[in-house]
This record gives sequence, structure tokens and C-alpha cells, in this order.
Amino acid sequence: MTATRAGEAPLGSSARSAHPLDALLRPRSIAVIGASASPDKAGHAMMQALDGFDGELFPINPRGGTVLGRTALTGLGELPGPVDLAVLVVPPQVVPGAIEQAAAAGVRAAVVCAGGFAESGPEGHDLQEQAVEAARRGGVRLLGPNTSGFMNPVDGVFANFMPAAAGLRPGTVGIVAQSGGVNLAIAFLLDRAGIGLRLGVGLGNAADVGFAQMLDFYAEDDATTAVGLHVEGIADGGAVVEALRRVTARKPVVAFKVGRSDVGDFAKSHTGSLTGSYALTRAALAQAGAVVVDSLDEMVAALQALRSVRLPAAPRSATGVAVLTGQAGPGLVVADALGVRGVRVPELAPATLDLLGELLPPLTYQRNPVDTGRPSETFPAVLRTIAAEPGIAAIGVYALDEPGVLDPVTAVGGAAGRVLYATGGPASAVERHQARLDEIGVPLYSSPGDLAVGLAALVSDAAARAVPDAPAVTATRTIGRVLDEDEAKALFEAHGLRTMRRRAVADRDAAHDGLDELGGPDAPVVVKVLDAAVLHKSDVGGVHVGVRSHAELDAALDAIDAIDGRTAGRRYLVEEQAPRGTELIVGGVRDAVFGPVVLLGLGGVGVELAGGPGSEPVLRLAPLSAERAAEMVDALPAAVLDGFRGAPPVDRAALATTLLAVSDVLTQHHDVTEIDLNPVRVTARGPVVLDAVVVVRTPEEENHEQHA
Repeated sequence: MTATRAGEAPLGSSARSAHPLDALLRPRSIAVIGASASPDKAGHAMMQALDGFDGELFPINPRGGTVLGRTALTGLGELPGPVDLAVLVVPPQVVPGAIEQAAAAGVRAAVVCAGGFAESGPEGHDLQEQAVEAARRGGVRLLGPNTSGFMNPVDGVFANFMPAAAGLRPGTVGIVAQSGGVNLAIAFLLDRAGIGLRLGVGLGNAADVGFAQMLDFYAEDDATTAVGLHVEGIADGGAVVEALRRVTARKPVVAFKVGRSDVGDFAKSHTGSLTGSYALTRAALAQAGAVVVDSLDEMVAALQALRSVRLPAAPRSATGVAVLTGQAGPGLVVADALGVRGVRVPELAPATLDLLGELLPPLTYQRNPVDTGRPSETFPAVLRTIAAEPGIAAIGVYALDEPGVLDPVTAVGGAAGRVLYATGGPASAVERHQARLDEIGVPLYSSPGDLAVGLAALVSDAAARAVPDAPAVTATRTIGRVLDEDEAKALFEAHGLRTMRRRAVADRDAAHDGLDELGGPDAPVVVKVLDAAVLHKSDVGGVHVGVRSHAELDAALDAIDAIDGRTAGRRYLVEEQAPRGTELIVGGVRDAVFGPVVLLGLGGVGVELAGGPGSEPVLRLAPLSAERAAEMVDALPAAVLDGFRGAPPVDRAALATTLLAVSDVLTQHHDVTEIDLNPVRVTARGPVVLDAVVVVRTPEEENHEQHA
């Protein structure tokens, strides 16, 4: 059961190297605990799936008998020697004891298929803990519980409830899916696309082996060229991000995060984990190097490209894609889909256009996309000409299959490794060309939409590797107490951020002195309540803008004093009013799963851009590198960066400095849980912090978290 493809390592046991999960995923011997001769039993389906296993296979059933022609042992004690893997198809209540018996018999790994564990409630959670502890004591690696198992066509192991999975073709794409059903769905989608599977694993509750362990397996597995990741919820965000960084440094990963709509309760009942923040999880996966997609179909199209083609690391802005088509309509579909995904389809250089003009009829469009009008004998030369342009990193080709008119392999020629090819026509056309194109490392698609997804995946993968992240930081400092706005601004001024001149005052007379110093008829001031306990000052009438006179100041102070009816101990902030400009939100939070996170979003009139490209908040894990902060700024809508509605353009370097300051404060102080610089106003002199909130944990909360 081996297969090879151009540019890939040989598959099968000949490429085998030792790995801690080999006993689980590449076993040489298997015992099925709960094997059954009854066709309606899960233990029978598992035996059917494993029937073609080349190693030793031991059905175990207390009643003995035979299962699919194999004599069933009545217990693990009858095994002739140690066994790599035990597949447990038994009720949940007996799982902990079965794991103990398996460990005593020398079993090194176990797949627990039963449900009824942490996903089912407190009693199930306790039962799962017992199973995990039994595995830990016995040195047994555990997949599941609540999993349908895994499929390993390369090594001929199908420990899965679906016998039909044994017909999956071997290949080089690995899958890690939180759901066993999704694991199977992706595997069969790949198979229908003509793509072989290296290994597909359903994690279930991931009580022992989870995302991080599987990603590390794929990072070291020479038989894997690309990995698909299906995520419902992540509990160990830091470990998963670090594992993703290790694997994406060597091979591409495509990730699909479910949970755009409110499916948290269902996901919890299904896998025992909450989906968490959809946007943050996607951002964390992308920052760690994964290509994040919006559906399983997109995952398959992206994997189809990335298993064979990987571009050098380069920023998205420096990665140009060309579209070459034999039919104008499909080429327009591809180009439009690339534009929506933010992929550059640049106009070709004049020298290239001159050469194309000699090869193509004058009425064809040649600037990019390049339309040949119809495939002809010059098609290969056109492709070579486009590929020779330095600004073009990848080429998407679409040409309807016309037998005798164009041979795809000849057309691609020496551009293999940078070309994705799509053709239309009967299914037999795709099948006829696929194997030959596969041999030279050219993915073949049957639709222009999938071709666009594949091209976008190449660009996203290259861009993800072009931005370095800062090394992890151990927080050693504390703020120690709740800060009011004046103190919070002083904290960020020490990190180089700009604020407006202000005076923190303890009585009304001092407030009037502040007006005389900072304001006047032509220089309005802002008057605010200064109280660390009031986080949302505008909501309670604690912010008054445009104050020019002493009478207006008294009215503002009266309104502030009326917030809670007290004047004793009341403090005020008198501040220069900032010039007009676009307002942004810069913040940070200490997430329970992923740790420190920095946010950049639109505020004020910028919300008018909601729903457009770049309008969603930009989220990145901290600490930020200078390159990562710059990348966050560049992710804002072009209309904001260039000056929205008459506002000055964004000083990108200064805004990146603002993000770095938030990152530094958040990562250096372990008691800071939230930072809110809202708004940060873009002015002609650069960004100005108009309000600042720093939320800290009390010492009691800190102690509770450390001992939780």
C-alpha cells in the first residue's frame, strides 16, 4: 500500500520513523475490545473496517466465538504478547477498567469510541477523568473518548466505524478534526476530488491526544505534505498556536473554524468544549500560519493546491497572481473571486504585453487576466511569457477541455510548481488529465471558483510566513491598583503615546484654573469625571465637550456632581479638545484560552464602513513584533488609511507604535486583564489617545487564578 507523487517522500512503512504516537496511529498489532459477530453492533462495523489490516488483529469478546473468520479471545489476558493498539467499543462505564487491563497486558495506545463522557455532564466528566488517569498510570496514549476513530490509508489502518473508509486512496494530506463525522466528510470530499489521504483523525473529546499532539505528529511525518484542521473549540490555545507554528514552518495547514453563528451549546454537547470566540480563534490560527477558510469545500480546494505548490514567504502586497484563460467568462469569475479575497491580480509589465501582443489576436484582453480567445498552438508560449514576469508568483489557468486542441501538461511546461489548472467539460476530462498533471505537481480543478480558492490559499500561506512574531514574554510586573483616566494616560505616555494636555483637579476652583490655562473662547476643553470606578463616563453624563466659558464649565461640573449626588472627594479632568479626525479603537484583553490579545477597530463615523473589506476588528495575539503591528495597521480599510471623509491619513508608523504600547503593557503586567484606548483619534499630528482604561485583577483574584 504505497504511492508516490512528484516532489513527495515515498509513502508506507518504508518511510517509517519512530514517533511517540506510532503505536496509536501506525500500529503493527490491534486488539478490538467489544468485537462482535452481530452485523448490527458497532463492534462488528469496527472489525469490518479493520478486516484488511496487514498486522495482527485480535477480536476480544467475553463470549468468544468467531468474528469475520477470526477466533475471538475472551479477554486481554489471552493475548500472545504486547499489542500496540486497543480499540475500545464498549459502554462508557467499563472504559476505565478496560484501559487498566489493556495497560497490564502491554497495550501502548487506545482508541475510546464510546460517548457519555465529558460531553454529557458532570458524571461523564468524572468518568472521563478516571479513564485518563488509568491511561496515564499505564503509559497508554488515548484517542477520544467520543470518537469514531481514524483512517490511515498509507499504512493500511482503518480504525473507524465506517467500513467504506477502507476504500479511501492513500495520499499525502493529513486531517485533524474535532468531529469524527467531519473527519469522514473531509476524507470523502478529498477522495471525490482525486486527492489521497495520508491520515485522518477524529479527536472527539481529546482527553489526551489533541490538536497540539497531532500537529506535532504531522510536522515530523515525511509522508504528509499538507494538513487540514477542523476546529469547534480550543481549550489549550497556547499549545495549539505553538504547535501550528512548528508545523507551518515546514508544511501548509488549512483550518476551518465552525461557530460563526450561535452553536456553542450544540458544540459543547458534541465534543465537550465551547466554541469560544469565533473571530479570535480564526485570527489566532491565521497568525500561527494556517490558511483559514470558510467551509469544508474551500478546505478541500485549498489543500488541493497546497499539497503540491507552496510559494516563498512574501507579503500579500508583494504576491501577484496572473489568470490565463481560454474563455473570457470563466477567467472573469476567477479574477473577481480573487479580488474579493484581497489577492492582487496586477497589470502586466509593458514588455510582457508587447510579447503577448505578438502571440495573441489583437481583440483579446491581455493585461491580466489574459484571454487567449480560444486555446491555440500559442497557449504554451503565452503561459511561459506570463511566468517569466518577476512580479507574478502564481498562475491560474482555465481552459475548457477540447480534445486535440490543448494538452495541459504541454501547456504548463516548465512553469510547474507555480501553476494551478482548471478545466471544464465531462468528468472523464478531469480524470484523463489529473494523473498526468499530478505527476508534475500541478493541481487540477473542475471549476473556476475552486481555482480561485486554491490561488488565494497559496497567497495566504505565503503571507502568513512573511510576518515574524515576537518571542513570548513572561510578565514580571504589576500595576497593583485600579487606575483613573489621568493615571492610565500617564502610563501610555511613558510608552511614547500622545495625549492632549490636561489637568487632573480635586475641586471646582482648580477646574476653573485649568480652563484658564488650557482653554478659552477659541480653544474649547473637555471636562470629565475623574473616577477609576466609572469606566463608561459618557453613559452617566460624565463627559462634556466644547466647554469654552466659566459658565459652561460650571454647568458641566454640576452635571458631573449629579452623577451620584456627592461632591466630597470628587475629582475632575480638564483637557484640551482634540482636532477632528477619524476615530479608532485600540485595546487589549487577556483571553482565557489564547492569553494576551491586541485589538484594532473602527470607531465613530468609521462604523459606516461596517460589512466592507477590513471593517471587522483586527485581532492578534501578543506580544506583537513591529512587523505584526504594521500588518495590523495595513489590515484597516483603505478608505480609513487614506483619510476618511476629509480626515487626515493615518500615520501608520505612529499607529503601529500605539499597538505595540498596548501589547507591552498587557504582556509585561500579569495583573492587567483589559486595556481600552477608545477613542484614538487620527489627527494631522498623528494618533491621539482621548480616553484610556486599564482594568486590573485584585490580589485576591490573582491568587485565585494561580491556584485554580
